[in-house]
Amino acid sequence: MRSVKVSIFALVAAAIAVLAFRNTDGGTISGKVTPLDGASMVWAISGADSLKADIADGTFSLQGAAVGTYTVVIGAKQPFKNVTISDVKVDEGKVTDLGEIKLEQ
Repeated sequence: MRSVKVSIFALVAAAIAVLAFRNTDGGTISGKVTPLDGASMVWAISGADSLKADIADGTFSLQGAAVGTYTVVIGAKQPFKNVTISDVKVDEGKVTDLGEIKLEQ
């Protein structure tokens, strides 16, 4: 009986170790906003999950996004309007580049 308990413990410990070191970096959403100083924040929303990043010099990078489909919201500064981009797909280990996003007044 003791041998069975030790074996089960060793199996559980091995499973925890494998899951602890599993690569779960996710993907990245990136892009560039013009004019460069027209926005300050960007959000990516997928269900209850969300990511937020600053926009610096017109560029942004949302790292660690889980695989799935996101809605990306660019928080514009006055007099520009916020931009919403739907159906942004993220794959494991890949960069989804939204390209140049032009803000309108």
